[in-house]
Amino acid sequence: MKQFLLIIVTFLITTNVILAQDQHFTQFYAAPLTLNPALAGAFDGKYRLSVIYRDQWRNVLDNPYVTFGGAMDLRFAMNSRRKRTYDAFGAGVQFFSDRVPSVDFATNQLMLSGAYHKALNKKTRDQFLSLGFQLGLAQRNINYERINFGDQFNGTDGYTEPTGEVLPENNFSYSDISVGLNYSYAPKKSVGVFIGGAIHHITEPQISFFIDKNDQDAVEFNGNNKLLRKYTGHFALQIPIGARTQLSPRALVYAQGPHMAANVGSNIRFVVSELGSTAMHIGGWARPVKNQDSSFAVDAAVIMLGLEVNNFLIGFSYDANLNYLNNVNKRQGAFEIS
Repeated sequence: MKQFLLIIVTFLITTNVILAQDQHFTQFYAAPLTLNPALAGAFDGKYRLSVIYRDQWRNVLDNPYVTFGGAMDLRFAMNSRRKRTYDAFGAGVQFFSDRVPSVDFATNQLMLSGAYHKALNKKTRDQFLSLGFQLGLAQRNINYERINFGDQFNGTDGYTEPTGEVLPENNFSYSDISVGLNYSYAPKKSVGVFIGGAIHHITEPQISFFIDKNDQDAVEFNGNNKLLRKYTGHFALQIPIGARTQLSPRALVYAQGPHMAANVGSNIRFVVSELGSTAMHIGGWARPVKNQDSSFAVDAAVIMLGLEVNNFLIGFSYDANLNYLNNVNKRQGAFEIS
């Protein structure tokens, strides 16, 4: 019980201090539409489906924090009658859900993405510059029946009395806009380069349950609860090592308000079948972060395993947390499957 209370208190204090931040995935490359809208349709094929699931603190809470994302994007050739072109257009839709089951608090988001991919090398068709936009709608809700306040304690055996707390509506929605740019160079049997950046939450929407305090009928709220603008930069290489092995170093850096974090590491792909249709992936990562007090620390160390069969890839990763909550979460971190 003490461990649970410390986790909840830490979560609430952190939420008040840092205003509002985004979800994050360790396997960010497996959720491309959450990373950069310019990645919609940025693949070799006609369509792509992706699903990713993450939970945290499973060994501490009966109901761990859960994050889920699913997406589909398509690639369309832009050939015209007058001139042959290798440009392409990408379109995608993604759904995201983040839940704290212990208090039944959830954020759900639906986003539409569009990107134009300009071919920079028409002979080999292996170099593109992409520009993408993303528009969406998000909803936040909480179940007040799952929350107890001090004035509800009956003095003996439970929280059965009514509360005097003035609570706002438990459900609201807001719009969101993002934009991104991406460059890709993927020659056959040579080193591939991928680099991009994105700006998320351009309008910095307010995400407080409390209505604007200027409204006479509103619950007064003296704080600022914006969804802060987030700046993301990502870089990756594909380095062939012999005929059956490929090294894929990747880096992601994102900054949101006073906070900054990075995922840095590499995966190695081993072909294990004669026809090259089956491969194994293994990787290691580190996540350095900068906190609000400008101090730097390594938040987590990550191990990743994957199995690739034809055009299907399933990945598993585990974050071993190294931060100040170690004594609370018994060094338990987060698990992801994509």
